[in-house]
Amino acid sequence: MRLVEWQGRLVLEKMGFPVPRGGVARTPAQAGELARAAGKPVVLKAQVPVGGRGKAGGIRRVQTPEEAERTARDMLGSDLKGFKVQELLVVEALEVKAEHYLGITIDRRTRAPVLIYSPRGGVDIEEVARVEPQALRKVVVPPLEGPLSFRLRQLVALAPAHLRGSLAHLAARLYETFCLYEANLVEINPLAEVDAGLVALDAKIIVDEDHRPGPQFEGLADAGGDPLEREAKKAGMSYVRLEGEVGVLGNGAGLVMATLDLVSHAGGRPANFLDIGGGARAERVRKGLEIIAQDGRARVLFVNVFGGITRCDEVARGIVDARKDFPFPMVIRLVGTNEPEGRDILAQAGLVSVATMEEGAARAVALAQGG
Repeated sequence: MRLVEWQGRLVLEKMGFPVPRGGVARTPAQAGELARAAGKPVVLKAQVPVGGRGKAGGIRRVQTPEEAERTARDMLGSDLKGFKVQELLVVEALEVKAEHYLGITIDRRTRAPVLIYSPRGGVDIEEVARVEPQALRKVVVPPLEGPLSFRLRQLVALAPAHLRGSLAHLAARLYETFCLYEANLVEINPLAEVDAGLVALDAKIIVDEDHRPGPQFEGLADAGGDPLEREAKKAGMSYVRLEGEVGVLGNGAGLVMATLDLVSHAGGRPANFLDIGGGARAERVRKGLEIIAQDGRARVLFVNVFGGITRCDEVARGIVDARKDFPFPMVIRLVGTNEPEGRDILAQAGLVSVATMEEGAARAVALAQGG
């Protein structure tokens, strides 16, 4: 469960972290009211679960309530990196002296939480690790011991001396937050130094999907991921948007991955990854086609199904059912259980399946390129 910034900010505030004054606006009028209440310049931040919002125009500073309302009118309803902006976080603009990074995640190598600190906040921590690794400190925290004082001192040793006590205190709080919310990641970037001390200007929290229910999650909802991915998951499928023009539908992650490789090898670019799973019936296949159509990227669809527990006749029925609503050509390969029945269903609908994956990929790419 990935939280958007205002939800992460709410969690941090409950856990005792200082945050800028502000609130959530869902209309331009609400943005103006929040700016008026602040009595100073404010920052409008689009609430979408992606990074790089500033460069994409999703974070804007305004001087007056009237400007806040005009800017909110422009931002609300707009598309930002594939997500529709429906909420804005409106917070007071602060004069920042320095930006720091503070986060915690799981170290897969040691199978333990790892606290991360850098005095180079405000940019991707991966970039800091690549360009300036000496400006990054990681400290693994054994779960049975917790963030003992000596570990916190090691973590913040790179910080200016006058901030080390405050940073150590916040790092301990971050560990508590990480455990209480059963998170995979809690990140504050930037953690800003202002006249009054340290303030969390941004919050990124990802809660483990298998977290136990509890009162701490009240009012929080999963805002992360693509809406089509969530829709596919509800239907028992796995879907990932890609950047190409050849839609791909298959059964089994391995087969779908191989299909993506074949499309690329044939000179095309996959538009998506869609695994309908084992034993998919016609209804699920139709739903998968609907999701690819909603995406709008694909110019042709390549269906590649190897039937084991999945029956080819069920897949064929789903394709035929959805065909009238599908806006682009299809290339179909069906092999396996009830293959003759599936081919007959397709033939009666005027559809012909190809014999091999390679042939299907080549034909799909040619169609996508206008062949």
